[in-house]
Amino acid sequence: MITIKEKKFLVVGLGKSGVACARFLKERGGVVTATDGKSIDDLGEDVQKDCDLIVLSPGVPMSIEPIKEAKKIGIEVISEIELAYNFIKTPIVAITGSNGKTTTTTLVGQILKRAHKEVFVGGNIGNPLIEYIELGREAEYVVAEISSFQLEGIRSFRPRVVIMLNISPDHLDRYLSYQDYIAAKARIFLNQREGDFAILNADDSLVSEMTNSFKDVRKVYFSQKEKINKGIYLDGNSIISEIGGQKHYYGTEFFKIRGVHNIDNIMASIAAAEICGCNPGDIQDAVNSFKGLEHRLEFVEEISGVKYYNDSKATNIGAVEKSLESFEQPIILIAGGRDKGTGYESLNELVKERVKKLILIGEAKEIILKSLGSLTQSLKADTLEEAVELAWSQSSHGDVVLLSPACSSYDMFNNYEERGEAFKAIVRELKSKTDQMG
Repeated sequence: MITIKEKKFLVVGLGKSGVACARFLKERGGVVTATDGKSIDDLGEDVQKDCDLIVLSPGVPMSIEPIKEAKKIGIEVISEIELAYNFIKTPIVAITGSNGKTTTTTLVGQILKRAHKEVFVGGNIGNPLIEYIELGREAEYVVAEISSFQLEGIRSFRPRVVIMLNISPDHLDRYLSYQDYIAAKARIFLNQREGDFAILNADDSLVSEMTNSFKDVRKVYFSQKEKINKGIYLDGNSIISEIGGQKHYYGTEFFKIRGVHNIDNIMASIAAAEICGCNPGDIQDAVNSFKGLEHRLEFVEEISGVKYYNDSKATNIGAVEKSLESFEQPIILIAGGRDKGTGYESLNELVKERVKKLILIGEAKEIILKSLGSLTQSLKADTLEEAVELAWSQSSHGDVVLLSPACSSYDMFNNYEERGEAFKAIVRELKSKTDQMG
């Protein structure tokens, strides 16, 4: 247990979680210094002020020199989720993976609510975990999206249920290697023990390898490719669960969210919900009514027989792969933004098979052009508006125009949400103009 009263804390990074941590510590008698936007040299001065504990926001790497120096002299460095965990008595369902975290976290929360369970949903989305403690009320479950950045700073964080959706290259602008990124993700299992559950993607070899050493944790696998004994799997138009030794069938015909990746997200959510004691009827109703998230394969408009989809949240290669696999129609793909160092070669086959035209924007457009440009007709645009206009001019009836960037948004926008909203506004303005033209 972390002692707060009269201890000295340094909170580094004043985003939403950093502000919440600083407030939490101060209200409980801690002596708090908070810093944001300083140079590394200035941060170094704060670290030397006889600090007892450093709480690091997710956007601040553990690898910066002042933090490394602090650890050398024995100052403990933790993340916001580790701080929160020390004061949370509620069972935690933690969701991580390279893609699908937000959708799955939201869906698990909605199923539990449909089953009349008191639940707090937060973590890497919505409200920081520390805010759950500040609410002063007890939920039956805390459902949390957890990022690799947050996992870098845990020591005792122990979820009752972990969902590991998938692993694909991401954040290689932060990690020295792909293996370092995988190792950060694997830390979510660090403190699980007998009686805990790990819900795992059997179709992802990296996820399976990651959990080979588990002994006491109960592993529950989900798969679209094979029947899973005591797990959950897709069989035609049904998802079949055998988790509790009894078969439950969930029909897929009324699901509102599309995409092969969302079947994984739904299976993982069903598994978590069953483990948490939800009945199949409530689970089916909640999944049927779930409309998905903004900015993830979000249908925007149809213009002259061409459908426009906003997939701005697809900021890595794995997410774009799943999105391209979700359409049978010819795709005009708008991609680009700030490069994350992952390379784009794994998209080769899908671009050749499914992408009719590739329109590139942002800082990474030349890198992507060099990697994928020879595989299909490729064009460059200086702005997102120009990219949409190009896509419209190059499209034919029955095509799909898909914004799925494979990059972060920070070169042109503040975040992926802003980029997605801009795309939707541009498409809707285009529709208005074409409607007026007759």
